[in-house]
Amino acid sequence: MLGLGSLIGSGWLFGSWEATKVAGPAAIISWFVGAVIIGVIAYNYIELGTMLPESGGMSKYAQYTHGSLLGFIASWANWISLITLIPIEAVAAVQYMGSWPWSWASFTHSFIKNGTITTTGLLVVFLFIIIFTLFNYWSVSLLTRFTSFISIFKIGIPVLTILMLFLSSFHPENFGTNLHEFMPYGSSAIFRATTVSGIIFSFNAFQTVINMGSEIENPKMNIRRGIVFSLLISAVIYILLQAVFITALEPQTIAKAGWSGINFNSPFADLAILLGIHWLSVLLYMDAFVSPFGTGVSFVASTGRALAAMIDNKHLPHFLGKVDKNLGIPRVAIVTNSLLSMVLVSIFRSWGTLASVISTATLIAYLTGPVTVVSFRKMAPEFNRPVKNSNLKFMAPLAFVLSSLAVYWAMWPTTIQVILIGLPFYIYYEWKTDWFKTKKQIAGSLWMIFYLAFLTLISFIGSKDFNGLGIIPYPFDFLVVIVVSLFFYHWGTESRLFTKYFKQAKRVNNLTKRKGGQKSSQEEK
Repeated sequence: MLGLGSLIGSGWLFGSWEATKVAGPAAIISWFVGAVIIGVIAYNYIELGTMLPESGGMSKYAQYTHGSLLGFIASWANWISLITLIPIEAVAAVQYMGSWPWSWASFTHSFIKNGTITTTGLLVVFLFIIIFTLFNYWSVSLLTRFTSFISIFKIGIPVLTILMLFLSSFHPENFGTNLHEFMPYGSSAIFRATTVSGIIFSFNAFQTVINMGSEIENPKMNIRRGIVFSLLISAVIYILLQAVFITALEPQTIAKAGWSGINFNSPFADLAILLGIHWLSVLLYMDAFVSPFGTGVSFVASTGRALAAMIDNKHLPHFLGKVDKNLGIPRVAIVTNSLLSMVLVSIFRSWGTLASVISTATLIAYLTGPVTVVSFRKMAPEFNRPVKNSNLKFMAPLAFVLSSLAVYWAMWPTTIQVILIGLPFYIYYEWKTDWFKTKKQIAGSLWMIFYLAFLTLISFIGSKDFNGLGIIPYPFDFLVVIVVSLFFYHWGTESRLFTKYFKQAKRVNNLTKRKGGQKSSQEEK
């Protein structure tokens, strides 16, 4: 329920509309593509998460196998994506509030102007972020009880919306009668929509289960269950929502404006009003509070643990990682993240822009997962692996290739700027702690540094469909990315390092092994 509560957030409120504007009816394929990409990536992290169940685990795995620089790149990118998720959920709630149709709520119309949060709306966003923070500040039990309750509501409203739109307005002809009508903007738009429309962002939340690893009972079973069940359920809901959004639109509206010209402030609520289902629009306006609220609360928890994990890596001030001894909650990290998320939303005030930042930063972190899990197999075959993936030799390189393609589909310059902002922190703390060993740390990360350079270059000279110069046309640009990514994947797995950080991983795994042994003894009794 924690994973599902994180996955079904503002993505369902805006994703179908955004994807339709980019790819037309073919947007439904974009959701399948996004689900497959994240599902394959998650496959690798299930083994890592159960082998090393710890708070903020996603920020530590790369450092264990490849040293501090790769660990910093992965954890920084992951943290930036998580910290951006906090304000995007608040923005989604406020954007729906900005189109409330009731006369008593006319004051909310000042919250949004031309799809952007105004200064007044920004203050309301800040209030949401503060509430998200308070739910996490007091206790984990309060958080889990809240998310379990709210997840039931968050599933019910999307399912009801699917049913009512299907019954009220069903125009299957909107999918088109030929390939051109189904894909009015070409096949490349299908892939572009996965990143620029928030599809990757919508599935990103599976990592909440990983980052809460040390606080989950029976991680051997529940990490896997949490990820698999929440991804499957949310994928079905998102795909059905996309289908009913396409078929519920009046054909005359599409003929007049085109798919890219469909303009809504509160997509599903506006559509319900157009179809005369006013009671459903009221529920949707309510859910615009509930869905983002539940996701925002969950991600404050996950982001706090990700930042605390970066402190463990000794690349940020130590006081940020202070954990409350009684409750086990990184309170300082939670408050810090909330303040920084307020700064972010003051700069990026639209849902679409924030979704783009999240998608690209997330993908750079995911590039390290397949390399790390295979490196652990070679470095520590004796480790206790509660879940050992049998198809890893195929799934790990596949995850790396799919992540690479998704990075190429995204607005890459945003990500490279995010990474570069963090490097001064890394350099300062490496110099302060263990500068003489930094050369070795860089050796374990050269493959990623050169790969980032390659992805930047291919984005620049690639096809015009993905904002490149068109020197390498579509779809040959995909072929180049696939071939080169496999080379860098091999380089990455061969760049593994035995450092002091690997010893930390061994201690975590030994603790897991002891807990498993204790549990087995109790079960025998």
